[in-house]
Amino acid sequence: MAQEKYSQHSLFGGAISSLFPDRFQDVSDVREVPDHQEAFVDPARDESLIFELLALKPEVGDNGSATWFLQDLAAEQEAEGSVLIEQSGVVEVPGLSYGNIPAVVTTAVGQMAISKGRQGREAQNTVRVYVANLRLKGVSTDVLITAYEPIHINPLSESASTVGAGNAAPALQSGHVPMVEVFRLAVSSFKVSDWNLFGSGP
Repeated sequence: MAQEKYSQHSLFGGAISSLFPDRFQDVSDVREVPDHQEAFVDPARDESLIFELLALKPEVGDNGSATWFLQDLAAEQEAEGSVLIEQSGVVEVPGLSYGNIPAVVTTAVGQMAISKGRQGREAQNTVRVYVANLRLKGVSTDVLITAYEPIHINPLSESASTVGAGNAAPALQSGHVPMVEVFRLAVSSFKVSDWNLFGSGP
Protein backbone atom coordinates (compact mmCIF):
# COMPACT_ATOMS: atom_id res chain seq x y z
CA MET A 1 0.00 0.00 0.00
CA ALA A 2 1.48 3.36 -1.03
CA GLN A 3 1.92 5.97 1.67
CA GLU A 4 2.03 9.49 0.26
CA LYS A 5 1.81 12.92 1.83
CA TYR A 6 -0.91 15.00 0.18
CA SER A 7 -1.69 18.71 0.41
CA GLN A 8 -4.44 20.95 -0.93
CA HIS A 9 -2.15 22.97 -3.20
CA SER A 10 -2.86 26.63 -3.86
CA LEU A 11 -3.08 27.55 -7.57
CA PHE A 12 -3.30 30.85 -9.47
CA GLY A 13 -2.50 33.02 -6.46
CA GLY A 14 -4.81 31.07 -4.16
CA ALA A 15 -7.97 31.57 -6.25
CA ILE A 16 -8.06 27.82 -7.01
CA SER A 17 -6.86 24.73 -5.14
CA SER A 18 -6.45 21.02 -5.78
CA LEU A 19 -5.29 18.03 -3.74
CA PHE A 20 -2.28 16.03 -4.96
CA PRO A 21 0.93 14.46 -3.55
CA ASP A 22 3.69 16.72 -2.22
CA ARG A 23 6.27 14.85 -4.36
CA PHE A 24 5.10 17.03 -7.27
CA GLN A 25 7.28 20.15 -7.37
CA ASP A 26 6.24 23.53 -8.76
CA VAL A 27 7.87 23.89 -12.20
CA SER A 28 7.83 27.71 -11.89
CA ASP A 29 10.58 27.36 -9.25
CA VAL A 30 12.84 26.07 -12.04
CA ARG A 31 11.65 27.78 -15.23
CA GLU A 32 9.04 30.24 -16.46
CA VAL A 33 5.49 28.93 -16.81
CA PRO A 34 2.79 30.84 -18.77
CA ASP A 35 0.36 32.85 -16.59
CA HIS A 36 -2.60 30.69 -17.59
CA GLN A 37 -0.82 27.53 -16.44
CA GLU A 38 0.32 25.89 -13.20
CA ALA A 39 2.69 22.96 -13.73
CA PHE A 40 4.04 20.39 -11.27
CA VAL A 41 6.51 17.57 -11.82
CA ASP A 42 7.96 14.61 -9.94
CA PRO A 43 11.47 14.53 -11.47
CA ALA A 44 12.25 11.14 -9.92
CA ARG A 45 9.43 9.53 -11.94
CA ASP A 46 9.16 12.04 -14.82
CA GLU A 47 5.42 12.37 -14.06
CA SER A 48 3.72 15.74 -14.38
CA LEU A 49 0.43 17.42 -13.58
CA ILE A 50 -0.67 20.60 -15.38
CA PHE A 51 -3.59 22.95 -14.69
CA GLU A 52 -4.55 25.32 -17.50
CA LEU A 53 -7.19 28.05 -17.86
CA LEU A 54 -8.43 28.69 -21.41
CA ALA A 55 -11.22 30.75 -22.95
CA LEU A 56 -14.27 28.50 -23.39
CA LYS A 57 -14.39 26.93 -26.85
CA PRO A 58 -18.12 27.13 -27.70
CA GLU A 59 -17.54 25.30 -30.99
CA VAL A 60 -16.46 22.17 -29.07
CA GLY A 61 -19.43 20.16 -27.79
CA ASP A 62 -19.49 19.00 -24.15
CA ASN A 63 -19.68 15.36 -25.17
CA GLY A 64 -16.12 14.32 -25.95
CA SER A 65 -14.59 17.73 -25.20
CA ALA A 66 -11.71 16.16 -23.22
CA THR A 67 -11.00 13.92 -26.22
CA TRP A 68 -10.90 16.99 -28.46
CA PHE A 69 -8.34 18.63 -26.15
CA LEU A 70 -6.33 15.38 -25.96
CA GLN A 71 -6.11 15.27 -29.76
CA ASP A 72 -5.24 18.98 -29.85
CA LEU A 73 -2.45 18.30 -27.34
CA ALA A 74 -1.11 15.42 -29.46
CA ALA A 75 -1.02 17.67 -32.56
CA GLU A 76 0.64 20.52 -30.62
CA GLN A 77 3.38 18.19 -29.32
CA GLU A 78 3.80 16.50 -32.72
CA ALA A 79 3.03 13.17 -31.09
CA GLU A 80 3.16 9.93 -33.04
CA GLY A 81 0.89 6.89 -32.74
CA SER A 82 -1.67 8.72 -30.62
CA VAL A 83 -4.34 6.29 -29.36
CA LEU A 84 -7.52 7.04 -27.40
CA ILE A 85 -7.83 4.48 -24.59
CA GLU A 86 -11.04 5.68 -22.93
CA GLN A 87 -13.36 8.66 -22.61
CA SER A 88 -16.10 9.52 -20.14
CA GLY A 89 -19.60 10.85 -20.58
CA VAL A 90 -20.56 14.37 -19.47
CA VAL A 91 -20.90 14.80 -15.69
CA GLU A 92 -22.34 17.89 -14.02
CA VAL A 93 -20.23 19.43 -11.22
CA PRO A 94 -22.61 21.33 -8.92
CA GLY A 95 -19.77 22.73 -6.76
CA LEU A 96 -18.32 24.63 -9.74
CA SER A 97 -21.51 26.22 -11.07
CA TYR A 98 -21.50 30.02 -11.26
CA GLY A 99 -24.50 32.31 -11.55
CA ASN A 100 -26.84 29.28 -11.74
CA ILE A 101 -25.01 28.15 -14.89
CA PRO A 102 -23.91 24.54 -14.39
CA ALA A 103 -20.33 23.36 -14.87
CA VAL A 104 -19.61 20.01 -16.51
CA VAL A 105 -16.60 17.71 -16.76
CA THR A 106 -15.43 15.07 -19.23
CA THR A 107 -12.24 13.01 -19.12
CA ALA A 108 -10.15 11.15 -21.68
CA VAL A 109 -7.10 8.89 -21.51
CA GLY A 110 -4.69 8.43 -24.40
CA GLN A 111 -1.26 7.08 -25.18
CA MET A 112 1.26 8.72 -27.51
CA ALA A 113 4.95 9.03 -28.35
CA ILE A 114 6.33 12.49 -27.57
CA SER A 115 9.76 14.08 -27.19
CA LYS A 116 10.91 16.17 -24.24
CA GLY A 117 11.44 19.87 -24.84
CA ARG A 118 13.37 20.45 -28.05
CA GLN A 119 14.53 16.86 -28.49
CA GLY A 120 13.77 15.25 -31.85
CA ARG A 121 11.58 12.29 -32.83
CA GLU A 122 14.44 9.84 -32.33
CA ALA A 123 14.17 10.54 -28.57
CA GLN A 124 10.39 10.04 -28.20
CA ASN A 125 9.02 8.46 -25.02
CA THR A 126 5.75 6.51 -24.84
CA VAL A 127 3.50 8.42 -22.45
CA ARG A 128 0.00 7.87 -21.09
CA VAL A 129 -1.89 11.16 -20.95
CA TYR A 130 -4.94 11.82 -18.76
CA VAL A 131 -7.05 14.88 -19.62
CA ALA A 132 -10.00 16.38 -17.72
CA ASN A 133 -11.93 19.30 -19.18
CA LEU A 134 -13.89 21.22 -16.55
CA ARG A 135 -16.19 23.58 -18.42
CA LEU A 136 -16.94 26.59 -16.19
CA LYS A 137 -19.61 28.02 -18.46
CA GLY A 138 -20.70 30.71 -16.02
CA VAL A 139 -17.29 32.35 -16.44
CA SER A 140 -16.67 31.20 -20.05
CA THR A 141 -13.62 29.15 -19.10
CA ASP A 142 -12.31 25.73 -20.11
CA VAL A 143 -10.12 24.31 -17.34
CA LEU A 144 -7.74 21.57 -18.45
CA ILE A 145 -6.14 19.23 -15.94
CA THR A 146 -3.54 17.07 -17.69
CA ALA A 147 -1.42 14.30 -16.18
CA TYR A 148 1.53 12.67 -17.95
CA GLU A 149 2.73 9.19 -16.99
CA PRO A 150 5.75 7.71 -18.83
CA ILE A 151 5.24 4.11 -19.95
CA HIS A 152 8.51 3.58 -21.82
CA ILE A 153 11.57 5.85 -21.71
CA ASN A 154 13.71 6.12 -24.84
CA PRO A 155 17.47 5.68 -24.12
CA LEU A 156 18.09 8.89 -26.15
CA SER A 157 15.60 10.94 -24.07
CA GLU A 158 16.94 13.41 -21.50
CA SER A 159 14.59 11.61 -19.04
CA ALA A 160 16.74 8.46 -19.30
CA SER A 161 19.50 10.05 -17.20
CA THR A 162 17.16 10.62 -14.22
CA VAL A 163 14.60 7.79 -14.40
CA GLY A 164 16.46 5.24 -16.54
CA ALA A 165 15.64 3.91 -20.02
CA GLY A 166 13.12 1.17 -20.74
CA ASN A 167 9.75 0.45 -19.18
CA ALA A 168 8.90 2.80 -16.30
CA ALA A 169 8.74 1.16 -12.85
CA PRO A 170 5.12 0.82 -11.65
CA ALA A 171 4.23 3.52 -9.11
CA LEU A 172 3.16 1.08 -6.39
CA GLN A 173 6.49 -0.73 -6.70
CA SER A 174 8.17 2.59 -5.86
CA GLY A 175 5.79 3.24 -2.94
CA HIS A 176 3.74 5.83 -4.83
CA VAL A 177 0.08 6.17 -5.73
CA PRO A 178 -0.48 5.41 -9.47
CA MET A 179 -0.85 8.44 -11.74
CA VAL A 180 -4.45 7.54 -12.60
CA GLU A 181 -5.35 7.97 -8.89
CA VAL A 182 -3.34 11.21 -8.61
CA PHE A 183 -5.27 12.52 -11.63
CA ARG A 184 -8.71 11.48 -10.32
CA LEU A 185 -8.08 13.10 -6.96
CA ALA A 186 -6.72 16.33 -8.48
CA VAL A 187 -9.89 16.60 -10.61
CA SER A 188 -12.41 15.67 -7.91
CA SER A 189 -10.81 18.04 -5.32
CA PHE A 190 -10.53 21.02 -7.74
CA LYS A 191 -12.05 24.08 -6.03
CA VAL A 192 -12.54 27.73 -6.96
CA SER A 193 -12.41 30.02 -3.92
CA ASP A 194 -12.15 33.38 -5.72
CA TRP A 195 -14.23 33.82 -8.88
CA ASN A 196 -12.61 37.27 -9.39
CA LEU A 197 -9.81 35.33 -11.09
CA PHE A 198 -12.14 35.06 -14.07
CA GLY A 199 -13.17 38.71 -13.90
CA SER A 200 -16.45 37.68 -12.24
CA GLY A 201 -16.87 38.73 -8.63
CA PRO A 202 -19.83 37.40 -6.59
